[in-house]
Amino acid sequence: MILLTGVTGTVGREVARRLPRDRRVRIVARDPRRVTGAHAGAEIVAGDYGDPASLARALAGVERAFLVTSRVGGDDERFLEAAREAGVRHVVKLSAAAVSDPGADDVITRWQRETEGLLRDSGMGWTLLRPRAFMSNTLSWAPAVRTDRVVRALYGTSPNSCVDPRDIADVAVRVLTEEGHAGRAYTLTGPEATTAVRQTEELGRQLGVELGFEELARHEARAALGGRHPAPLVEALLAGAERQRAGAKAGVDDAVREVTGRPARSYAEWVRDHLSAFAA
Repeated sequence: MILLTGVTGTVGREVARRLPRDRRVRIVARDPRRVTGAHAGAEIVAGDYGDPASLARALAGVERAFLVTSRVGGDDERFLEAAREAGVRHVVKLSAAAVSDPGADDVITRWQRETEGLLRDSGMGWTLLRPRAFMSNTLSWAPAVRTDRVVRALYGTSPNSCVDPRDIADVAVRVLTEEGHAGRAYTLTGPEATTAVRQTEELGRQLGVELGFEELARHEARAALGGRHPAPLVEALLAGAERQRAGAKAGVDDAVREVTGRPARSYAEWVRDHLSAFAA
Protein backbone atom coordinates (compact mmCIF):
# COMPACT_ATOMS: atom_id res chain seq x y z
CA MET A 1 0.00 0.00 0.00
CA ILE A 2 1.29 3.47 -0.97
CA LEU A 3 -0.14 6.51 0.82
CA LEU A 4 -0.17 9.89 -0.91
CA THR A 5 -0.56 13.26 0.76
CA GLY A 6 -0.76 16.66 -0.94
CA VAL A 7 -2.78 15.32 -3.87
CA THR A 8 -4.73 18.57 -4.26
CA GLY A 9 -1.41 20.37 -4.86
CA THR A 10 0.81 20.78 -7.91
CA VAL A 11 3.14 17.80 -7.46
CA GLY A 12 0.90 15.43 -5.50
CA ARG A 13 -1.78 15.63 -8.18
CA GLU A 14 0.72 14.52 -10.82
CA VAL A 15 2.02 11.67 -8.64
CA ALA A 16 -1.53 10.36 -8.20
CA ARG A 17 -2.04 10.38 -11.97
CA ARG A 18 1.22 8.55 -12.67
CA LEU A 19 1.28 5.69 -10.19
CA PRO A 20 0.86 2.31 -11.92
CA ARG A 21 -2.69 1.01 -11.92
CA ASP A 22 -1.62 -2.29 -10.40
CA ARG A 23 -0.43 -0.61 -7.20
CA ARG A 24 -2.60 -0.29 -4.11
CA VAL A 25 -2.90 3.43 -3.46
CA ARG A 26 -4.56 5.34 -0.66
CA ILE A 27 -4.98 9.11 -0.78
CA VAL A 28 -5.52 11.20 2.34
CA ALA A 29 -6.95 14.71 2.04
CA ARG A 30 -8.66 17.18 4.32
CA ASP A 31 -11.50 17.37 1.80
CA PRO A 32 -11.68 14.22 -0.33
CA ARG A 33 -14.11 15.99 -2.70
CA ARG A 34 -11.19 18.10 -3.96
CA VAL A 35 -9.21 15.08 -5.13
CA THR A 36 -9.40 14.81 -8.92
CA GLY A 37 -7.45 12.90 -11.54
CA ALA A 38 -6.28 9.98 -9.38
CA HIS A 39 -6.53 6.56 -10.97
CA ALA A 40 -9.83 4.78 -10.44
CA GLY A 41 -8.46 2.16 -8.06
CA ALA A 42 -7.22 4.67 -5.48
CA GLU A 43 -8.85 4.68 -2.06
CA ILE A 44 -9.57 8.23 -0.90
CA VAL A 45 -9.96 8.94 2.80
CA ALA A 46 -10.39 12.04 4.95
CA GLY A 47 -7.53 13.03 7.21
CA ASP A 48 -5.80 16.01 8.73
CA TYR A 49 -2.28 16.48 10.09
CA GLY A 50 -3.82 17.94 13.22
CA ASP A 51 -6.04 14.89 13.84
CA PRO A 52 -3.94 11.94 15.06
CA ALA A 53 -6.84 9.50 14.87
CA SER A 54 -7.44 10.29 11.21
CA LEU A 55 -3.73 9.86 10.45
CA ALA A 56 -3.71 6.49 12.21
CA ARG A 57 -6.65 5.31 10.11
CA ALA A 58 -5.07 6.57 6.88
CA LEU A 59 -1.69 4.95 7.64
CA ALA A 60 -2.99 1.52 8.67
CA GLY A 61 -1.42 -1.10 6.42
CA VAL A 62 0.72 1.41 4.51
CA GLU A 63 4.24 0.39 3.45
CA ARG A 64 5.41 3.58 1.70
CA ALA A 65 4.22 7.18 1.97
CA PHE A 66 4.69 10.38 0.00
CA LEU A 67 4.81 13.33 2.39
CA VAL A 68 3.92 16.84 1.22
CA THR A 69 3.33 19.66 3.68
CA SER A 70 2.88 23.37 3.01
CA ARG A 71 2.40 24.94 6.44
CA VAL A 72 5.47 25.93 8.45
CA GLY A 73 4.96 24.16 11.77
CA GLY A 74 4.42 20.70 13.19
CA ASP A 75 2.60 18.89 10.37
CA ASP A 76 5.67 16.83 9.39
CA GLU A 77 6.41 15.84 12.98
CA ARG A 78 2.83 14.68 13.58
CA PHE A 79 2.75 12.71 10.34
CA LEU A 80 6.12 11.03 10.94
CA GLU A 81 5.15 10.03 14.47
CA ALA A 82 1.93 8.46 13.20
CA ALA A 83 3.76 6.75 10.31
CA ARG A 84 6.34 5.23 12.65
CA GLU A 85 3.63 3.94 14.98
CA ALA A 86 1.76 2.45 11.99
CA GLY A 87 4.84 0.53 10.84
CA VAL A 88 5.46 2.46 7.61
CA ARG A 89 8.78 1.30 6.11
CA HIS A 90 9.70 4.19 3.82
CA VAL A 91 8.75 7.89 3.57
CA VAL A 92 9.47 10.01 0.50
CA LYS A 93 9.46 13.68 1.46
CA LEU A 94 9.02 16.64 -0.86
CA SER A 95 11.54 19.19 0.43
CA ALA A 96 13.40 22.07 -1.26
CA ALA A 97 16.75 22.56 -2.97
CA ALA A 98 17.62 25.45 -0.65
CA VAL A 99 18.28 23.14 2.31
CA SER A 100 21.71 22.29 0.89
CA ASP A 101 22.65 25.98 0.47
CA PRO A 102 24.53 27.21 3.57
CA GLY A 103 23.59 30.77 2.63
CA ALA A 104 19.87 30.05 2.90
CA ASP A 105 18.54 30.83 6.37
CA ASP A 106 14.95 31.96 5.83
CA VAL A 107 12.00 30.55 7.74
CA ILE A 108 10.96 28.16 4.95
CA THR A 109 14.45 26.69 4.54
CA ARG A 110 14.99 26.29 8.29
CA TRP A 111 11.65 24.47 8.53
CA GLN A 112 12.54 22.10 5.69
CA ARG A 113 15.97 21.38 7.19
CA GLU A 114 14.40 20.60 10.54
CA THR A 115 11.77 18.28 9.08
CA GLU A 116 14.35 16.49 6.91
CA GLY A 117 16.26 15.84 10.13
CA LEU A 118 13.16 14.46 11.81
CA LEU A 119 12.68 12.01 8.96
CA ARG A 120 16.33 10.90 8.90
CA ASP A 121 16.19 10.28 12.64
CA SER A 122 12.80 8.52 12.57
CA GLY A 123 14.10 4.99 12.09
CA MET A 124 12.09 4.61 8.88
CA GLY A 125 13.60 4.42 5.42
CA TRP A 126 13.67 7.80 3.70
CA THR A 127 14.25 9.58 0.42
CA LEU A 128 14.36 13.36 0.02
CA LEU A 129 13.22 15.16 -3.13
CA ARG A 130 14.66 18.67 -3.27
CA PRO A 131 13.26 20.56 -6.24
CA ARG A 132 14.25 23.99 -7.44
CA ALA A 133 11.41 26.44 -8.22
CA PHE A 134 8.48 25.00 -10.18
CA MET A 135 8.10 26.08 -13.81
CA SER A 136 4.39 26.24 -13.07
CA ASN A 137 4.99 29.26 -10.82
CA THR A 138 4.87 31.33 -14.00
CA LEU A 139 1.15 30.59 -14.25
CA SER A 140 0.81 33.58 -11.91
CA TRP A 141 1.77 35.71 -14.92
CA ALA A 142 -1.18 34.49 -16.98
CA PRO A 143 -3.73 37.23 -16.16
CA ALA A 144 -1.31 40.04 -17.08
CA VAL A 145 -0.16 38.17 -20.19
CA ARG A 146 -3.74 37.71 -21.36
CA THR A 147 -4.91 41.26 -20.69
CA ASP A 148 -1.83 43.50 -20.85
CA ARG A 149 0.65 41.44 -22.90
CA VAL A 150 3.23 41.97 -20.16
CA VAL A 151 5.07 40.00 -17.48
CA ARG A 152 5.90 41.69 -14.20
CA ALA A 153 8.47 40.07 -11.93
CA LEU A 154 11.35 40.77 -9.58
CA TYR A 155 14.96 40.58 -10.86
CA GLY A 156 14.25 39.65 -14.46
CA THR A 157 17.79 38.61 -15.36
CA SER A 158 18.56 36.42 -12.32
CA PRO A 159 18.95 32.72 -13.23
CA ASN A 160 16.99 29.81 -11.79
CA SER A 161 17.23 26.17 -12.91
CA CYS A 162 13.49 25.71 -12.42
CA VAL A 163 11.93 22.27 -12.84
CA ASP A 164 8.75 20.93 -14.41
CA PRO A 165 6.47 19.55 -11.63
CA ARG A 166 5.79 16.54 -13.85
CA ASP A 167 9.47 15.63 -13.60
CA ILE A 168 9.29 15.81 -9.81
CA ALA A 169 6.26 13.51 -9.94
CA ASP A 170 8.00 11.06 -12.27
CA VAL A 171 10.93 10.84 -9.86
CA ALA A 172 8.55 10.40 -6.91
CA VAL A 173 6.75 7.53 -8.64
CA ARG A 174 10.04 5.75 -9.33
CA VAL A 175 11.17 6.17 -5.73
CA LEU A 176 7.81 4.97 -4.38
CA THR A 177 7.69 1.87 -6.58
CA GLU A 178 11.35 0.81 -6.93
CA GLU A 179 14.11 -0.29 -4.58
CA GLY A 180 17.48 1.39 -4.36
CA HIS A 181 16.51 4.93 -3.35
CA ALA A 182 16.63 4.66 0.44
CA GLY A 183 18.92 7.17 2.11
CA ARG A 184 19.19 9.32 -1.03
CA ALA A 185 18.55 13.04 -1.47
CA TYR A 186 17.81 14.11 -5.05
CA THR A 187 18.15 17.74 -6.13
CA LEU A 188 15.69 18.20 -9.00
CA THR A 189 16.24 20.90 -11.60
CA GLY A 190 15.47 21.64 -15.19
CA PRO A 191 18.06 21.09 -17.94
CA GLU A 192 19.35 24.67 -17.75
CA ALA A 193 19.07 27.85 -15.74
CA THR A 194 16.75 30.46 -17.19
CA THR A 195 15.52 33.93 -16.26
CA ALA A 196 12.16 35.66 -16.14
CA VAL A 197 13.15 37.72 -19.19
CA ARG A 198 13.97 34.61 -21.22
CA GLN A 199 10.81 32.89 -20.02
CA THR A 200 8.82 35.93 -21.18
CA GLU A 201 10.47 35.69 -24.59
CA GLU A 202 9.59 31.98 -24.85
CA LEU A 203 5.98 32.63 -23.87
CA GLY A 204 5.70 35.37 -26.50
CA ARG A 205 7.29 33.17 -29.17
CA GLN A 206 4.86 30.32 -28.60
CA LEU A 207 1.86 32.65 -28.30
CA GLY A 208 2.90 34.46 -31.46
CA VAL A 209 2.73 37.87 -29.78
CA GLU A 210 5.21 40.38 -28.45
CA LEU A 211 5.29 40.41 -24.67
CA GLY A 212 6.82 43.17 -22.58
CA PHE A 213 8.72 42.66 -19.35
CA GLU A 214 8.46 45.06 -16.44
CA GLU A 215 10.81 44.54 -13.49
CA LEU A 216 9.17 45.07 -10.13
CA ALA A 217 10.86 47.10 -7.44
CA ARG A 218 11.39 45.22 -4.20
CA HIS A 219 8.57 47.07 -2.44
CA GLU A 220 6.23 46.27 -5.35
CA ALA A 221 7.14 42.59 -5.16
CA ARG A 222 6.57 42.61 -1.40
CA ALA A 223 3.11 44.12 -1.89
CA ALA A 224 2.20 41.62 -4.59
CA LEU A 225 3.35 38.64 -2.52
CA GLY A 226 1.60 40.05 0.55
CA GLY A 227 -1.71 39.56 -1.19
CA ARG A 228 -1.14 35.79 -1.26
CA HIS A 229 1.11 34.93 1.70
CA PRO A 230 1.59 35.84 5.38
CA ALA A 231 4.41 38.26 6.17
CA PRO A 232 7.05 35.70 7.32
CA LEU A 233 6.66 33.75 4.08
CA VAL A 234 6.84 36.93 2.02
CA GLU A 235 10.17 37.80 3.62
CA ALA A 236 11.41 34.26 3.02
CA LEU A 237 10.49 34.49 -0.66
CA LEU A 238 12.21 37.86 -1.00
CA ALA A 239 15.32 36.43 0.66
CA GLY A 240 15.24 33.60 -1.85
CA ALA A 241 15.02 36.12 -4.68
CA GLU A 242 18.16 37.83 -3.38
CA ARG A 243 20.03 34.51 -3.34
CA GLN A 244 18.83 33.84 -6.87
CA ARG A 245 20.08 37.26 -7.91
CA ALA A 246 23.49 36.29 -6.52
CA GLY A 247 23.52 33.11 -8.62
CA ALA A 248 22.73 30.59 -5.88
CA LYS A 249 19.93 28.94 -7.86
CA ALA A 250 21.63 28.54 -11.23
CA GLY A 251 23.17 25.11 -10.71
CA VAL A 252 21.87 22.20 -12.78
CA ASP A 253 21.63 18.65 -11.46
CA ASP A 254 21.12 15.48 -13.50
CA ALA A 255 19.01 13.63 -10.92
CA VAL A 256 15.89 13.53 -13.13
CA ARG A 257 17.84 11.60 -15.76
CA GLU A 258 19.53 9.46 -13.11
CA VAL A 259 16.22 8.30 -11.65
CA THR A 260 13.92 8.24 -14.69
CA GLY A 261 16.37 7.46 -17.49
CA ARG A 262 15.41 10.53 -19.54
CA PRO A 263 16.42 14.21 -19.46
CA ALA A 264 14.47 16.83 -17.56
CA ARG A 265 11.88 18.77 -19.52
CA SER A 266 12.75 22.29 -20.68
CA TYR A 267 10.73 25.43 -19.99
CA ALA A 268 9.80 25.51 -23.68
CA GLU A 269 8.25 22.04 -23.31
CA TRP A 270 6.35 23.14 -20.21
CA VAL A 271 4.99 26.22 -22.04
CA ARG A 272 3.92 24.13 -25.03
CA ASP A 273 1.80 21.92 -22.78
CA HIS A 274 0.27 24.83 -20.80
CA LEU A 275 -0.04 27.49 -23.48
CA SER A 276 -3.81 27.69 -23.25
CA ALA A 277 -3.52 29.20 -19.76
CA PHE A 278 -1.81 32.25 -21.26
CA ALA A 279 -3.87 32.64 -24.44
CA ALA A 280 -6.35 35.51 -24.64
